[in-house]
Amino acid sequence: MTTLETRIEKWFDQIGELSPASDEARRDVELAITKLDDGQIRVAEVIDGDVVVHEWVRQAILLLFRVRGLERSEVGPFEYLDKLDLKHDYERRGVRVVPGASARRGSFLSRGVILMPSYVNIGAWVGENSMVDTWATVGSCAQIGANVHLAGGVGIGGVLEPANAVPVVIEDDAFIGSRCMVVEGARVGRGAVLGAGTILNPSIPVIDASTGEEISRGYVPDYSVAVSASRRREFAGGEFFLPCVLVLRRLAEGERHDKVALNNLLREHGVAT
Repeated sequence: MTTLETRIEKWFDQIGELSPASDEARRDVELAITKLDDGQIRVAEVIDGDVVVHEWVRQAILLLFRVRGLERSEVGPFEYLDKLDLKHDYERRGVRVVPGASARRGSFLSRGVILMPSYVNIGAWVGENSMVDTWATVGSCAQIGANVHLAGGVGIGGVLEPANAVPVVIEDDAFIGSRCMVVEGARVGRGAVLGAGTILNPSIPVIDASTGEEISRGYVPDYSVAVSASRRREFAGGEFFLPCVLVLRRLAEGERHDKVALNNLLREHGVAT
């Protein structure tokens, strides 16, 4: 446990007593946010196959809202009033940011990231050479791997509270199709593909199309091609269809999805990316 981690935990125990006038606490919190912004620390990461949450880092983000007051800022004709500022210095970071995109300070964008008009919230991590496409959002503390494509309108959910809640994790080389929603700590494995419009959360079953067996809930395994589906369920009030995610096929480990082949596969099943 680092000295900074110990101090953040101490301040978090006193969070109800803190305010923008708490100079000592603010110095420690701002230092933690600077480290988060530069990628020296992160809210969560995958270690030996498990998602490990560094709770003290998330505590630092929550403390930031306590020790900062509202500040007015202007960009051209637009006026904002917020407690958090935006990232800067993209050229040094090697990040391409298209007009209309924004990322809050305390998010980390790796070299080669491209932000189309989109939004990345505090605590999020976006890996090397990943694209956040038009109108996609990356919520607070979400962890996005390298070489990931979040297609147009994708919503990656955020989580700051409750304590120990696991953020959304999208692993390396994944492709998330247009208008997908991945929320509440759901996870998409390395090299996996989600067809357009798929909704994934921890309560939604992921089913193998070839066997009909439930693989998991809220987790699409590595190198899977998965789409939104539904399954029939009987209730006292009648028969209803509940959402699920269907794994159509598995790519070979390390195989990158070919866009043309992927589109052909999904069209066979009446869906597309």
